[in-house]
Amino acid sequence: MPNSPRKAREEFLKKRIPNAQFLDLDEAASPHELGLKHMMPTGQVFAKACQSLGISPKSHVVLYDTHGVFSSPRALFMFRALGHDRSSILNGGLPHWEANGCTVETGEPKPVEPIEYPPPFLDQEVIRSYEQIISNANRDPSTEPIAELVLDARPKGRYLGTDPEPRPGLPSGHIPHSLSLPFTAFLDTNTYKPTPTSEEVTYTTLRSPHKIIESLRSALGDERLKEVMEGKRGVVTSCGSGMTAGVLWLGLKLLGVENVALYDESWTGYAARESSPIVKAN
Repeated sequence: MPNSPRKAREEFLKKRIPNAQFLDLDEAASPHELGLKHMMPTGQVFAKACQSLGISPKSHVVLYDTHGVFSSPRALFMFRALGHDRSSILNGGLPHWEANGCTVETGEPKPVEPIEYPPPFLDQEVIRSYEQIISNANRDPSTEPIAELVLDARPKGRYLGTDPEPRPGLPSGHIPHSLSLPFTAFLDTNTYKPTPTSEEVTYTTLRSPHKIIESLRSALGDERLKEVMEGKRGVVTSCGSGMTAGVLWLGLKLLGVENVALYDESWTGYAARESSPIVKAN
């Protein structure tokens, strides 16, 4: 995240699940005209990343992060959008692994043998571009059934425009007609102590489908929730940079929602363009 002093590669070398490999979403990405990070890769870029990690098209890939559930859903979205359906996340990530007494390893991982991975095709139906978002923002969901519901995963203050964005110079606010649904609404917070005398470690796990659908109901209302669950209304998830939008995407998929896409640029790309309409109120 912006202004974070954390260095993911170094943390991976200090502690990880045995035999895990390091996936950098900023490296397995396509270049962007605005310099945005972790944009969806082409089939060629994705295939190259899989080959270097020893992943074949038949491999079952399990993705995890160190927050519990934060960036792993975005990685899962990438795999699924590029046709690698044998993929999952580890709910609770590395902290949950350790909380259950499972072992970890340190140091450089064992080298993997590169495996042939034919470049797949990116499913464009599950990605929304800036142009598509602008077009959709001109439609009123209350009167136009074709309008997709854009769910904003950022904290409510940034959505309302009352809190600043973490990226310097970027205005806060939201896309016209979008709805606030912070990604934390789909998560439970857990704690554990690595040792009896150490400080508690906090991490997140996905909520139960019942809790997720209640969070959706609070954000959408009964009528729109019914439309989404019945596939009569499309949904697009968005956030600050396309990362935690993956949490909302995963929660919706767990509920069986089929018509759901992700706005890859999200707010960073949208608000960086001076011509973008920005709403500052609820």
